[in-house]
Amino acid sequence: MSDSPARRPWFLVVVLLITAVAGLWAAFELTLDKFAVLADPDAALSCNISVIVQCGANLQSAQGAVFFGVPNPVWGLMGWVAPIAVAVALIAGAAFQRWFWLLFDLGLAGALAFCIWLMSQSIFVLGTLCPWCMLTWAATILAFWTVTFHNLKQGAFGAWGRRPGAVLLGWSPLVALLSYVVIALVAQLRLDFLSTLF
Repeated sequence: MSDSPARRPWFLVVVLLITAVAGLWAAFELTLDKFAVLADPDAALSCNISVIVQCGANLQSAQGAVFFGVPNPVWGLMGWVAPIAVAVALIAGAAFQRWFWLLFDLGLAGALAFCIWLMSQSIFVLGTLCPWCMLTWAATILAFWTVTFHNLKQGAFGAWGRRPGAVLLGWSPLVALLSYVVIALVAQLRLDFLSTLF
């Protein structure tokens, strides 16, 4: 017997769908740009806005294909399907076990850790900010905080987390926004990217 529509976690569903679509879009655009760069290393990419705000350097770097030589956006094309599948299953009334939510959260934590590493490489090593990469970072951050707070609320980490999770879940977009501000400040202090946009 499925849950009633009122009991479904609609906030979580909406966040998962928005972040997954944004992540898939970014991964798709980066994949197309990778094809363009492979065909012509000097290709003019639409994401190349300035010397600092661009994706060409990132795509051609060693950091752009970390696992088994496969370009990072290809992993994104595969990975972002998972949140969509979870969201659709929740809409259909699926009720996942605690272990599933913990593994799903762990997967998002791994994705976030990888994004943090890519951020550090982009800002401190490559000296660039890739627009599509930044969209991926933003989507991953929001998805991670929302799922983590949802798990707290549902008691996946123990009964102690139910009350703080219930409060924090609704604030996950603000927590994500604060995370974006920290990244922007670090990037501005390191790269002064704003001066290249005007």
